[in-house]
Formats: sequence, C-alpha cells, structure tokens
Amino acid sequence: MSGEALASSASDETVDATVVERIAAEIARARAELDLELAVMVGGGNIWRGETGAGAGMDRATSDTMGMLGTVINALALQDALEHHDQPTRVLTAIHMAEVAEPYIRRRAIRHLDKGRVVVFAAGMGNPYFTTDTSAALRAAEIEAHLLCKGTHGGVDGVYSADPRLDPTATRYDEIPFMDVVAKDLRVMDLTAITFCRDNALPILVFDLMGPGNIVRALGGEPIGTLIR
Repeated sequence: MSGEALASSASDETVDATVVERIAAEIARARAELDLELAVMVGGGNIWRGETGAGAGMDRATSDTMGMLGTVINALALQDALEHHDQPTRVLTAIHMAEVAEPYIRRRAIRHLDKGRVVVFAAGMGNPYFTTDTSAALRAAEIEAHLLCKGTHGGVDGVYSADPRLDPTATRYDEIPFMDVVAKDLRVMDLTAITFCRDNALPILVFDLMGPGNIVRALGGEPIGTLIR
C-alpha cells in the first residue's frame, strides 16, 4: 500500500492515526477470519517521494534513500496499530537499523509468516531508483506469495481503460491479462513491477484500499477490483 493512504485528508499530518487504526483493524480481522499468511509492503510518499527531491535538483540516490527511510516510519506505525489488535507483527527492513526493526532475511520472513505473524516490509529493496511497486513484487516472489494485492487510494477501485477521474467514459476491467496492461499503457503500477509479476506468474489484484471492509473482501476472494494475470 502507498504511504499516501496513511496520510490525513483533513489536515497536514503525514500519518493519520485514525486511518492507520482502521487499516490495522481490517488486516487483523483478515488474519483472524481467513486461512492465510499476510505480508504488507508500505510506501513512504506521505513523508517523502524520491522523485520530488530529484525534480528539485537533489541527487536521485539521496532522495530515494530519504523516501525509503520514510517507509520505516509508516511500517512502525502500522506495526504498533496491529499489535493493539493483538496481532503479532514484525517489521523487516532492507536498510540495516537493528535498534528499530529486523533486517530483511528471506527465510526469517517466511518463518514469521509460518508462526502467524504479519510481516511488514520497509525500506523497499534497499536500493534507489526502484519503486515500492517493484519492491512489493520482488518480496512477494521471494516469500512465494500466491497473490500480490495493490491497494489504491483516491477513489480508483481497479484498472480502468482510462483515468476515471479525468474520463467519465472510462470502464473498469474485472480481469485483464498482463500483456494488455502493458500494450494499453494503463499505468496502474510501475511497468517493471508488472513485467516482473508476469514473468513469475504472480497475479495482481488492484482494489480500493480505503473502502471499509475492502481488505477482508479482497483477501477473502470476493469479486472486487481488477485481477491482472
């Protein structure tokens, strides 16, 4: 999920505790009601976006690193909220910071999932120039996930033929092949992430993260959003 989803729409707070609490409650409910293992990759756009700094003349690698550090703040906020719902959670970060989170180790992540813990991935993949989408795709493949869920915000509830916020005639796809997403340049996710998921036969579910109950519906297999495969 993007970092912007955790920001407040009513104030200038970068992390809205109410939003984090609602998302955590839904994740904890999904873990309690559904037979699944769940990992979450969080972005940091509510705090800093690497492209913003680069566009203002900042060194791109430095700016991206700042963005990765922002994801750690979001991950810790989500961990705290999940544990308030008695859901054991571990934050694994691609940048070493032993005082606040565990280092990302593939086998450790899988072990936490085996034990029923929610794993929150932070700091992307630890390298600049890669988006959170691509980092999420990589981590999903590494832990052998069956599905990558892309939770959107801003009122877009799936993949459309055009931007529904600009084109009222845009139609939503219930299901669409990877190649059509690429060929039609639909830009629902970073192109690198799309092609990576295609090459690794990892389906993607794009849905509205902000709708109440949508996380449980998406993870429960209900017809929601758009399935890319």
